Amino acid sequence: MVDGSETKIIRPKIPLPLILFLATVLTTVTAGALYQGVNVLADPAGLVSGIPFSASLMLILGTHELGHFIASRRHGVATTLPIFIPGPPIPPMIGTFGAVIRIKSAIPSKAALVDIGSSGPLSGFVIALVVTAWGLSRSTIVPYVPTGAALGFGESLIFKLLETITVGSVPDGHELILHPVAFAGWIGMFVTAMNLLPIGQLDGGHLVYAVIGARHRVFSMLMIACLAALGIFTWHGWFIWGALIALIGLRHPQVEDQAAPMDARRKTLCAASLLVFILTFMPTPFYIV
Repeated sequence: MVDGSETKIIRPKIPLPLILFLATVLTTVTAGALYQGVNVLADPAGLVSGIPFSASLMLILGTHELGHFIASRRHGVATTLPIFIPGPPIPPMIGTFGAVIRIKSAIPSKAALVDIGSSGPLSGFVIALVVTAWGLSRSTIVPYVPTGAALGFGESLIFKLLETITVGSVPDGHELILHPVAFAGWIGMFVTAMNLLPIGQLDGGHLVYAVIGARHRVFSMLMIACLAALGIFTWHGWFIWGALIALIGLRHPQVEDQAAPMDARRKTLCAASLLVFILTFMPTPFYIV
């Protein structure tokens, strides 16, 4: 930030992000242990079993937000440090509501907007690929035993491909029990797809604004309508997600240099982000079995 002839460097505050990071480590470790069937109240030492899930999930989320942070700093955009949001660790919750960074100064150009918007999901996706492949290779196929109403997880195109490569086909009458690391990878891919939804001020919304400019708001409204349609025909959770995005706002702040066109590199980043969205998106991420 320039103030007269002096340059003032805005340094992000550390204490609150650090406290929230440590709190989220605790809640995700607890969630991971509970998913493993550990009674953490009776056996606190059993929390160790939740570390693989927590470490994998925190790595994906942290890489995503650090991608945004580093790209922002490269373009001189002031931001907070990545802020992790702890959540209830009791299943079906996972101990966190994700992570965010807050942008605290204007974005100078469309090129900067594309770099900042794409760097998070693309870098997080790469880590999620590695985490998921490793976790799937350690997952197990077992005979299917009906247990009444249970929560099932959808499969994105990329998750199904990795499953086919690492596990193979699941025989009829059997089911795949995900290793905790594979489950963390599934969550990471789901989060990537949600962030790349081309709406409002989500990462995907940033990219849409860079491509179509002022028409972004109308496009976002159309995408909200698409989520409502998905809510009718696939997963009712799309109603909630669409409502939350609409409440946050569908308008996008203008960049300082509206006229500068995007170069080939930024167009490639937009195309890569669209491909990742297609590969990770699931019309029905959750269902009852």
